[in-house]
Amino acid sequence: LHWVIQQSPLGYTTVSTGLYSWSPLCYINMKMVPVPDQAFGNFFEGDCYIVLYGSSNSMDVHYWIGNSSSQDEQGAAAILVTQLDEFLGGSPVQHREVQAAESSKFRSYFRNGLIYKKGGVDSGFRHVESNVYKILRLLHIKGRKHVTATEVEVSWSSFNSGDVFLLDMGKVIVQWNGPQSNRSEKLKAMLLAQDVRDRERGGRAQIGVVEGGDEEDSPELMKIMRAVLGQRSGKLKEAEPDDTPDRHQQTANIRLYNVSDESGKLVVQEVAMQPLTQDLLHSTECYIVDQGGSSVLVWKGKEASIEERRSALGRAVGFIKAKNYSSSTNVEVMAEGGESAMFKHLFISWTEKGQTKGLGNVYTTGKIAKVEQVKFDVMELYARPELAAQQRMVDDASGQVQIWRIEDLELRELHPSSFGQFYGGDCYLVLYTYKRASKLQYILYMWQGRHATQDEITSCAYQAVAMDNKYSGVPVQVRVVMGKEPRHFLAIFKGKLIIFEVRSSFICGVTNPGPGARLFQVRGTHEMNTRATEVPARSSSLNTNDVFLLKTDHTIYLWYGKGCSGDEREMAKAVADVLSRQDKQVVMEGQEPAEFWVALGGKAPYACDKRLQKEETPHSPRLFECSNQTGRFRMTEVEDLTQEDLDQDDVMLLDTWEEIFLWIGRSANEYETKEACNSALEYLRTHPAGRDPDTPIISVKQGYEPLTFTGWFNAWDPQKWSVSRSGTPAITARGKTGCTATNGTGSPRTGEYLGPELLINKSPNELPKGVDPNRREDYLSDVDLENLLGCSRSGFQRLPRWRQNDLKKKAGLF
Repeated sequence: LHWVIQQSPLGYTTVSTGLYSWSPLCYINMKMVPVPDQAFGNFFEGDCYIVLYGSSNSMDVHYWIGNSSSQDEQGAAAILVTQLDEFLGGSPVQHREVQAAESSKFRSYFRNGLIYKKGGVDSGFRHVESNVYKILRLLHIKGRKHVTATEVEVSWSSFNSGDVFLLDMGKVIVQWNGPQSNRSEKLKAMLLAQDVRDRERGGRAQIGVVEGGDEEDSPELMKIMRAVLGQRSGKLKEAEPDDTPDRHQQTANIRLYNVSDESGKLVVQEVAMQPLTQDLLHSTECYIVDQGGSSVLVWKGKEASIEERRSALGRAVGFIKAKNYSSSTNVEVMAEGGESAMFKHLFISWTEKGQTKGLGNVYTTGKIAKVEQVKFDVMELYARPELAAQQRMVDDASGQVQIWRIEDLELRELHPSSFGQFYGGDCYLVLYTYKRASKLQYILYMWQGRHATQDEITSCAYQAVAMDNKYSGVPVQVRVVMGKEPRHFLAIFKGKLIIFEVRSSFICGVTNPGPGARLFQVRGTHEMNTRATEVPARSSSLNTNDVFLLKTDHTIYLWYGKGCSGDEREMAKAVADVLSRQDKQVVMEGQEPAEFWVALGGKAPYACDKRLQKEETPHSPRLFECSNQTGRFRMTEVEDLTQEDLDQDDVMLLDTWEEIFLWIGRSANEYETKEACNSALEYLRTHPAGRDPDTPIISVKQGYEPLTFTGWFNAWDPQKWSVSRSGTPAITARGKTGCTATNGTGSPRTGEYLGPELLINKSPNELPKGVDPNRREDYLSDVDLENLLGCSRSGFQRLPRWRQNDLKKKAGLF
């Protein structure tokens, strides 16, 4: 959710957060105006914004400062963020973001990139007007993992040879790729162009691509560009260097300051230098941790005075000015008990209050499996809205539920007997109805499967708008991505949510998933937080930390890992009863019968490190991307690590505290690999918590990851990078555009990619010589394939065969 800070007459403003609402104090000439969903990621340089992000484990509040915003707007944003934090019980982490220097966490919310717009809302501009085509702008695309698009002068003088540019003319968007731009930049720019088309133009704009080094290959598109930009004279400018400082950069100059008002006025006093220990923090005080100017973090003790807590953000900004640090210095403000992973990494050790040891409790492999035992009293939630905010629960999830699945881009309502059965290749709308103060309230969840096509995701969004209109705009709309379901969503299904990989029939509580064994990973300790997710039916998918259900033709095995708790076992039994009426057989880890391993294709190693059976790890894992594709070597932190974040063009560094993993992508170059190794050593040497320089550094290759690595990722897919369904790693070759392709049998296809016009709606005898009519998609570039099929090549390859064929038919490739 986010809002823009805008000039307004004197008055009070009520702001809705989606699930909750509050009334800020009166501000002269300032108000918060909600930004429409279709404009998320668009930021006017003359304004300030507040962005609220909530997940099942944490909540973050960011205030974003445009380069041309006024001091009054910046001050109002800071005050409003403080009030929002108080309303939410002081639990959110507050962040100060500056244009072009945003944190990796902030950028991760906008997967398709940020767009910086000239001017401001107060000058009469609107964020987005859907289906308006009288537009002419040139967007300069920068970045790889998280791109930014800045409006520049519509002129050839704005172009350079190293970047990607989007010429947006309303009904037509032309992507111009600089001769020195790389594959990742091109793909990210294409995703951004598609996002603009789908959200701002209702999917009706046409997208064309021009390779800057081969402009003569796109004469029609160049004709359009020249009609707008004129004839280009002279050479293109050289690639622009990326001088943005590395946000992850560590420093040997860590200092801890105490913020106190004991003397009657606020005083900031140095307490200690690194290495820091947790016992330096006292609940009655507030503290500032200075990372040598690279970032400033504020910690608020639970028993600190109201004045100290309220002024924490302002003090951090004042601290930056007093130290003469850059105005773009990153700022984070957090409350005791809600510390960020980066904050904990600054301390030698970190122990959570109430942390337990021994078997019979909840065990985790880092933050990905963290579950909390929380009992909900509906009356208490109603009486204490701050508790509802902290627990992300509007009620006890006992309201009325209706569910629709997107089929052929239309809604098909589901029978209650199938509620809680979701499929990774589909999208769903879940309408939840409840009462508050005798008035009906609605929450509309938009659940997106991991393997759903772009058309289905877009249709789901459109259908959500139609549903919202049907209920006069009252429903709160919540986008839910498979595997990251919020707590209230999980609670709706009372611990019986099952996510299947592919669709199967479901009749009267009995599934018929087809031939072969199926394996489900169960996580959760009660009805409010349990889900079962289908994983590959292989021994390597097991994890000693969890409970798994193995469904065969005749039996369901309940496999109990040594690290699971009694509560987890009970919830797994309930899920097993929903999954099938077959006989159930309990299997303890280490006592498996022979037929159990036979159903999984044979016994094989799995994640069973003894550390996984111990207490919760004191530090959450952190993932960094190591790349030199922007011109110089960089390490960039990736938030909310998932397998999807591992980029085959780069080296990734996974820090699990006791070990450092270097994951080497297939297409990573030798320089990146070498520098990543050096950087891992430097990362340990300069770590502010005084890490052991002899911490093991483990290099793993893409496709050959050990279980000690994959165990840190939820529902790891060992076939993600394999073209062959049999599990044989794909052999790849580079085509003209530098994209990866195979011929579908594992052997390389050499030569250039073919244009879509040579492959679409052609009979076999009309195809170019040597083209396999059953594998036409292999002859498309990554960009063309994504344009035609609505998903990436790797995403397409992960789909079941029936869905692949369906997409190919729609695209004319079958």
